Amino acid sequence: MNGQRSRGRVASAATSVMCLAAAMGAVVALPGQAWAAGGPAPYAFEPGGRPIAGATTTSEAKTLDTGAVYRDAIEPGEKRFYRLELTKNTSDYVSAVAVPESGTKVAYGDQIEVSLQNREGTDCSSNSSNFGAQGVYARPIAAYAHRVIEEGRSTCQESGTYYVVVERTSDSESSPAPWELEIRHVTEPGLKETGPTEAPSQWPSASPEPVAGTVRERAGGSGFADAKGLETGEWTTRIEPGESLFYRVPVDWGQQLFASADLGSSDGEKFVGGAFSVSLYNPARGFVDGSNAVSYDGKQKTTALDPLPPVAYENRFGSRSGDQDMRFAGWYYLRVDLSPEMAAAYGRKPYGLTLRVNVKGTPKAGPGYDGPAGLFAVTDDDRDAAASGQGVEDAARSDTMALVAAGGIGTGTVLVLGLGVWTLLARRGGDGDRGGAAPAR
Repeated sequence: MNGQRSRGRVASAATSVMCLAAAMGAVVALPGQAWAAGGPAPYAFEPGGRPIAGATTTSEAKTLDTGAVYRDAIEPGEKRFYRLELTKNTSDYVSAVAVPESGTKVAYGDQIEVSLQNREGTDCSSNSSNFGAQGVYARPIAAYAHRVIEEGRSTCQESGTYYVVVERTSDSESSPAPWELEIRHVTEPGLKETGPTEAPSQWPSASPEPVAGTVRERAGGSGFADAKGLETGEWTTRIEPGESLFYRVPVDWGQQLFASADLGSSDGEKFVGGAFSVSLYNPARGFVDGSNAVSYDGKQKTTALDPLPPVAYENRFGSRSGDQDMRFAGWYYLRVDLSPEMAAAYGRKPYGLTLRVNVKGTPKAGPGYDGPAGLFAVTDDDRDAAASGQGVEDAARSDTMALVAAGGIGTGTVLVLGLGVWTLLARRGGDGDRGGAAPAR
């Protein structure tokens, strides 16, 4: 019995140490351990994503909490249903990032579709994303659906129960392996007063002059969760075949984002169709626009996003897809993809990549939200994070370090103290076991 109690104390101490380590995970976690050497990093899911099993019918759908991130998986031809409880005072957005396993086969029309429906089965909105537009190979794709409060609109305006439907379409020749899903529900406050209800008809559409200044290095992230901050400037990094790099740029009300990417030259003259491209997502992780997938023949290539309107609340009332999604301020995400076929044609190696980012315009006042803007704003801290290259995880790590420093104790001290307690109790446990059977090994 003494031995059991001692082992219980050891287990309790171990649990305490592990809980403490988990609380400080942003400090002690070592990135880059999850993927095989020589290959691109896997998609970086949001830390702490809640596991959820999407239902096959609305009557069994589980509720998504506002602001929470969820993990699920979906097979070919499946529909997954989730439930929302919405108020009549907010606009709501649900995004789904679909992550097929790297190297699996996909077809042009393979897609993920996200719909948000009311209790009558009417779509409030529905959007899809596929692999064809920016090159046919497996990589993360994302889409979102929304319920937007609009004066004069009758459907999807009431409070109550709504349903999110995530559907996967796959060709019969595509890989049947499940796609992992990352799902998030966020809300946008309503307005104190009704503003313009028509999208601007004219805005600057000419690309700006090249950004002057020093070219700086900045490695990209592997997902929305660890996307690295960028400000106006020219940035260089390396990208591997089959890799997707994620960056984020703060774009305030009234500002306009321009972005292009250059892939450096390489020895050889082999042809790779749809070799690389750039995609843009808004703060709700809704797809905004994608560049043309540029083919590669060993010579340097460039691709760019089409000019988009300055960020404005009233863009949502526009008629053109993409322009509508420049509807709020906040972090906009750039995803750069390089085809895995580059490895066979030119070798599995890092390729030179240059990003040119230009945020034009003076920030303007927001639309007058009736509540905190949350994600849909740009703060001084956001601008600092863009300048330093800080990602979301980096910010969390900094906050944790500040918390540790404020408590007057360092990470190393915590770990040494925890291990010391663990060792002491283990020794006491050994004393309590004397005279009994030898411990199992």
